[in-house]
Amino acid sequence: MSDRARILVVDDEEAMRDASRQVLAPEGFVLEEASSGDAAVELLSRESFDLVILDLKMPRVDGMEILRRIQEESPDTAAIVITGYPSVESAVEAMKLGAADFLPKPFTPDVLRLTVRRTLRGVRMAKENLLLRSQLDECRGGDYALIGQSEPMRQILDLVRRVGPTDSTVLITGESGTGKELVARAIRDHSPRCDKPFVTVDCGSLVGPLFESELFGHVRGSFTGATNLKHGRLTLANGGTIFFDEIANVSPDIQAKLLRVIQEREFTRVGATQVIPIDVRILAATSRNLLDEIQEGRFREDLFYRLCVVPIVLPPLRQRREDIPMLAENFLQKHNSRQRDKIRGFTKEAMDALMKHDWPGNVRELENAVERAVVLAQGDMITPTDLLYYGPLLKSESAGDGLVPLSSVEKEHIAKVLRLHSGNRTAAAKTLGIDRKTLRRKIQAYDLAD
Repeated sequence: MSDRARILVVDDEEAMRDASRQVLAPEGFVLEEASSGDAAVELLSRESFDLVILDLKMPRVDGMEILRRIQEESPDTAAIVITGYPSVESAVEAMKLGAADFLPKPFTPDVLRLTVRRTLRGVRMAKENLLLRSQLDECRGGDYALIGQSEPMRQILDLVRRVGPTDSTVLITGESGTGKELVARAIRDHSPRCDKPFVTVDCGSLVGPLFESELFGHVRGSFTGATNLKHGRLTLANGGTIFFDEIANVSPDIQAKLLRVIQEREFTRVGATQVIPIDVRILAATSRNLLDEIQEGRFREDLFYRLCVVPIVLPPLRQRREDIPMLAENFLQKHNSRQRDKIRGFTKEAMDALMKHDWPGNVRELENAVERAVVLAQGDMITPTDLLYYGPLLKSESAGDGLVPLSSVEKEHIAKVLRLHSGNRTAAAKTLGIDRKTLRRKIQAYDLAD
């Protein structure tokens, strides 16, 4: 929570509102005022506040009713109750309705400052805990280094360094496994938002209302099963960077809402009317050709131009083969550290095999191949034989060498793993060391669908 936190002061006494402004405005907070409960309810329905300071006793709509509204419609907004008629009963009731603190009148300016800062610190910690849980939930393998000395990679790294310090929207394109999310994180690391949240939205994992709820969040009762407030990814990313992975999978109706977020820098939770301002840098990635998607009517042209302010095109690994030895050695060191027996390196024949393979799964496939070779190696050097189980096969000069095409081995192995997991693609992808999108693409390519 920054010092620009938005605070609503609700009190029917002008002197109390004025005193709160004099105390809190110099601290850097953004203050709004409401002279009645009715005015406060109307403001809360339209705008988002980090904290509400409200008098308990007011005509018509009192403080307790406002607390109920906050709890129902915006439970992430903290509340401090003030009253000139304190009692144990009223304090207990206010706390049950979600009040963060209870201040009896009169109180000193220092007490008000301390209470406000303590409450906002609690709000900030709660949101940071939500973000941490979200990041732990989406944590998965397959991280690999953005390294390479080839000319294409030098250009990519230079572009990352130049675009990072700006706040421009970036569209990253490239085949699956080329490292689009890694480039997005590198851009964040070179930006002024480097110490702020980095939130990934997997646009291929959820569809329809579930995706809308995941992105924008929802309020209690907005649909069947919505029993509590849900913070969307936009809320968690506020102040930082949000990365839309495989943006081409977003449905047309969500595309329209996302366009509004980019243009207006605000959004509304599902089932709510309150507009929430947002300050995020937007990065997006796709393995599809969005211009083709536009021609087919599946992607909005205006959204494309909003996202593609700075385009970054990642080359497939087969177009930068000179980086393969460096990547392979990097992955060898990484996975060596996890094994009891150490592998010293690759034989010349094994490295030749790695260099000759086309790597349809790109850098991710290379890492998987190296990890398996480390596990399966019979000696202290990785040989072509160690790569034959699952990975690049040497193309034979003769028909009688007993080797078969890689696609045949891959198809048979994927089918075996799917049978082992009774068709559960999530479990199969985990066993194979690939993500669900890659598995889905291979199932389609090999005609393994049920």
